[in-house]
Amino acid sequence: MSTSSLVQSPMTAREATPAVPGSETETSPRQVPSNPRLLVVDDVADNRTVLGRRFQKRNFEIVEADGGVKALELVGAGSYDAVLLDVMMPELSGLEVLRRIRLRHSPESLPVIMVTANSQSADIVEALELGANDYVAKPVDFAVALARVNAQVGRKRANEALALANAALMRSNEQLRNEIAGRQRSEAQTQYLAHHDALTGLGNRLLFREELQRALSERRTTGKSAGILFVDLDGFKAVNDAHGHSVGDALLKMLASRMLDSLGTSVRIARLGGDEFAILQMARNQPEAAMSLADRLLELIAEPCRIENHTLVISVSIGIAVADGEQPDLDSLVKGADLAMYRAKADGARAYRVFDPEMDAAAQALLRLKTEMRGALADGKFELHYQPIVSTRTGQVTACEALLRWKHAERDWISPSEFIPVAESSGMIVQLGEWALRRACADAAAWPESVKVAVNLSPVQFQNGKLVATVVSALAASGLTPSRLELEITESVLLEKTERSATILRQLRELGVRISMDDFGTGFSSLSYLRNFPFDKIKIDQSFIRNLVEDQRSQTIVSAIAGLGQSFGMTTTAEGVETQEQMACLISKGCTEVQGFYYSTPVPGSDVLSLIGSVNGKK
Repeated sequence: MSTSSLVQSPMTAREATPAVPGSETETSPRQVPSNPRLLVVDDVADNRTVLGRRFQKRNFEIVEADGGVKALELVGAGSYDAVLLDVMMPELSGLEVLRRIRLRHSPESLPVIMVTANSQSADIVEALELGANDYVAKPVDFAVALARVNAQVGRKRANEALALANAALMRSNEQLRNEIAGRQRSEAQTQYLAHHDALTGLGNRLLFREELQRALSERRTTGKSAGILFVDLDGFKAVNDAHGHSVGDALLKMLASRMLDSLGTSVRIARLGGDEFAILQMARNQPEAAMSLADRLLELIAEPCRIENHTLVISVSIGIAVADGEQPDLDSLVKGADLAMYRAKADGARAYRVFDPEMDAAAQALLRLKTEMRGALADGKFELHYQPIVSTRTGQVTACEALLRWKHAERDWISPSEFIPVAESSGMIVQLGEWALRRACADAAAWPESVKVAVNLSPVQFQNGKLVATVVSALAASGLTPSRLELEITESVLLEKTERSATILRQLRELGVRISMDDFGTGFSSLSYLRNFPFDKIKIDQSFIRNLVEDQRSQTIVSAIAGLGQSFGMTTTAEGVETQEQMACLISKGCTEVQGFYYSTPVPGSDVLSLIGSVNGKK
């Protein structure tokens, strides 16, 4: 590493006031040092000096090591919040130093951030496999380095504080269990259990309705309006699937205690069942008061939870309904909050929505759409259209992606973005997906042997245990060679029941079927999935292609993904290609395939052969 590899960018406003855990603006269950301690490891003194001075200006305590041996000695003798470790060093490389550090320190207890060149994707991959928390590319952009160090330091200190908080919470929960056990010995226990949730000690649905009815009847006396909030945890099922129901139950109890401690007696909190909670709030300024409470809940629930050595971060979707009119109806109020909660979840979760009558109309329309979908599926009204995937090297069609289409009798073509989520939520996607798989294999059997067919899979199809058998049956019925079938999945498939889904994918791959990760780069764990499962193809999401020509960051991301694909021996396909300029840029970045309107919109199955001939003959 040379001194010239460090580029000092001007200090931005964000650099000037970094959100470093342990600063005077943050509180925690115990006293933590005000200045994070950072170990900077580099064999070039000037590089250490430049980085050290800049971090010291941001209230970091800096310790320097001029090589790997010294770094290991310092790590063994002292405590650090993070290590900034150069990859290329004589005597002992940064990767070897990282490997030895991980023998004694986990990524949570001692974050390590690697410093490496942009082009060294192999170094990045190996560092992540060895347990690096993050990396910074050379030449170092200090704003990026500062942000990444702050993120790792913040996470480490938060975990330490949460461990203490969790211990206190477990003691509190033990006291609560003892209290409940005492009540079980009394004659009042039956009445208590009839009105309270046994897991969290909160009121249950029955008690909540009684309190809501009482609040509605007292509105004229108090002059306050009743606002109810339905709170639903986002992704709670994935927690149970990944860590077990004991962790899920502990999470529910922790969140219940957190709400009780923070919101106090000013509101009534109930657990309605599963991962749903309800809150009753009486206030004069509704719905503003309920909206303010929802904002507090979004922040409160989003704080990390430390349970059984797991750090869990979960969000909520909240629906709000306010009692209006002279004689508000209790059931209508509850229904309104429920509809508003589902609207918040449908809009992307991690948000709240206030009920309005249009939501009821939308719910009725959704019910009609489900009914019409069942009829369309039974009557064979769905179609498959195909879009070509083209090699950047030969200009020939290598595959065609099968895309579901539905021509409604009254509404003409209905967008897949509208009916696919409905099919998934209702379970109809299993039947629809099976039909699409069989139809696609049958169509592809008539194409040239060099052209594959790509079929998208829904996470729901992995849940009923019949996916592998369905694929085997579709291949046998069509006579299609397994290697000509590509199954595309998104990260959400592996987020739910990860081990089971991975087993199914391995079984499919053993059949000779190719597996592709769709929308790569948009999820949280894309890189780890590449490390843990040997995908045949990664498809670069079109959000990175849309402004590719003029956006240098998109170009950098695309180049990095293409480099990763090459390192892992995987095909990289860029989606959403529309212009010659995008094509030229993608070729220069090393992408092996492209897909988009530049070659063709999706066409009916009857037009595929002529489309292949047209694309293959394109100059």
